[in-house]
This record gives sequence, C-alpha cells and structure tokens, in this order.
Amino acid sequence: MHEHTLKKLPAHELDTAVQKAMLYRELNQPEEAESICEDVLAVDAKHQNALRVLGLAITDRFDETAVGLFDEAMKVFAKLENEYDRVYHEGVAWERLGKSHLRRGEGHGALTALEHALDYFESAGKMAPSGNPDAVLRFNRCVRLLRGHRLLRDAYESPHSREPHLGD
Repeated sequence: MHEHTLKKLPAHELDTAVQKAMLYRELNQPEEAESICEDVLAVDAKHQNALRVLGLAITDRFDETAVGLFDEAMKVFAKLENEYDRVYHEGVAWERLGKSHLRRGEGHGALTALEHALDYFESAGKMAPSGNPDAVLRFNRCVRLLRGHRLLRDAYESPHSREPHLGD
C-alpha cells in the first residue's frame, strides 16, 4: 500500500476552509466538515470557528451512535475560549444527545440529556452578549419538547436519574 501524506493548508486559507466545512454541514455531510476542521486545526489548534464547527459536525452524527461521539464533542467544545460559546455549545451537545435518545425510543435517556441541556442554556443565557437570544430560544425549544412528547412525559412521571447513560 502506498503511503500518502496529508497536505498542510496555507494559513491565509483557514477561514475559507471553515466556510466550506459549514457548507458541508448544511449538506448533511458531517464527516467532510470534520475533515476540513481537522485540516484547519492542524495549522491553528485554537481556531475558534473551526472548533465550533467541528463540535457541531460531531453532534450531527449522534444518530449513527452517540457512544463516544458525545464525549468527543464535549472535548472539542471545552477548547472554546469564550465562556458563553463553550457553555452554549455544550448545551447544544446535550440537546442533540437528548433528541438522539428520543429517535431511538429511549425516554429516560432523552429526559436526562434534555434536563442537562436546560441547565447549560440557563447558564449561557445569563452570560449571553446583548442582542443574542440563542440560549433562550434553545431553552424554550427543550421545554416545548419536554411538554409535548409523550415519551418524555412518561419518563418524567416515572422514577429517573439525572445521571446520563445510554439506553433506557
């Protein structure tokens, strides 16, 4: 087998590359977005937008399997330097984990993850920059989901733990 070497992106092309990664996320091709972000991070390990897009691309794959991916996304988001960005995106990871549990019919896992998402969005809302309603909007979406989904209501009415776990 022939050994191939990865090519290094020029520093002046990093932002353009991240824009392409965002496009691949919109096209529902998270693996391509992840690969581009890894190329950017190989040049600038602290590139905030690449970290943000990488973490979100990882959460896009939660339906494949949340095992390992959730922890991977949280490790990426932990590298965000802005506290609001970090807390908000960690909340997004919890919310997406909850929705992934729901799609698998795992009410207790979904409930636990969504409760954690609410905590993160509550915290992010307190530190959000003026004019940025994102944390409030995500918080409200989680509340509506908790109120409106029968599986979540059933899980809430039965004994449950706030400790996250996969499966029900």
